[in-house]
Amino acid sequence: MLAYITKRLGLAVLVALTVSILAFMLLYLSGDPALAIAGEGARQVDIDMVRKTYGFDQPIIVQFGNWLFKIVQGDLGQSIYFKTEVGKLIFTKLGTTMLLAVYSLVFALIISVPLGVLAAIYKNSWIDRLCLGVAVVGQAMPNFFFALILIMLFSITWRMLPVSGSGTWQHFVMPSIALGYYAAPAFMRLIRAGMIEVLSADYIRTARAKGLPTSMVVFKHALRNAIVPVVALAAVQLGFLLGGSVVIETIFALDGLGYLAYQSIIQKDFPVTQVIVLLLSVIYILLTLASDIANAWLDPRIRVA
Repeated sequence: MLAYITKRLGLAVLVALTVSILAFMLLYLSGDPALAIAGEGARQVDIDMVRKTYGFDQPIIVQFGNWLFKIVQGDLGQSIYFKTEVGKLIFTKLGTTMLLAVYSLVFALIISVPLGVLAAIYKNSWIDRLCLGVAVVGQAMPNFFFALILIMLFSITWRMLPVSGSGTWQHFVMPSIALGYYAAPAFMRLIRAGMIEVLSADYIRTARAKGLPTSMVVFKHALRNAIVPVVALAAVQLGFLLGGSVVIETIFALDGLGYLAYQSIIQKDFPVTQVIVLLLSVIYILLTLASDIANAWLDPRIRVA
């Protein structure tokens, strides 16, 4: 187990290093960063001053080394637009994004577990097809479009929920539904496949032969074993939900990392954008690592392979 963890940890470090290079290169995707910061109408002398102030006149490998060295030391830089420390700015917004991701994950599990169980019990019936249809719609519909539908219904038509802000739990209801519904199909298909496999196992047939109630057979014996892979998938999906919060937070004006990323991109605040991309990527890598370790712990065949 220790060798497996060491191997996965080394791979995670390499991926994180690659992501740090990509995050740094965001500066140069839009052209000359000095020109972008100075503005289109800036004089050449002003552009040269910006280039010297931010170190853009140095070789790119030197710039990357300096940036990475500061990141490792905990110095995330200074925001160009917000005129404050990037670290302080980001970590004040991180809580909102984490809450949104957790609420969305809970909503995804609430709708996917019952649908997955029903689809497995009534395999190849109209109930199974209906559950799969719900999953297909959730996977195919863009979450921003679903978010707009929710706003029209619950905020404009029925006036039940606030359309923007993050002050109360009510502000998280529609964003969590819009983001969680997109993640639910993956859980539903996994639970359905696992339940179909488990329900055909010998010990399930034995439990039914003993005269145990169907509810006990399904929920105590079958679901308990079929839901094990879902635990590992939940860690990966949580990272996906963190990254996917940018559009949803922008639509609902939630004061989180996603909305901050949108603002920093619009204002060409490169230091903030870089750190947000790096932070969300590292969180996703760590969650994937935790998922791999959990899978190996639950299933010895993985670490043996």
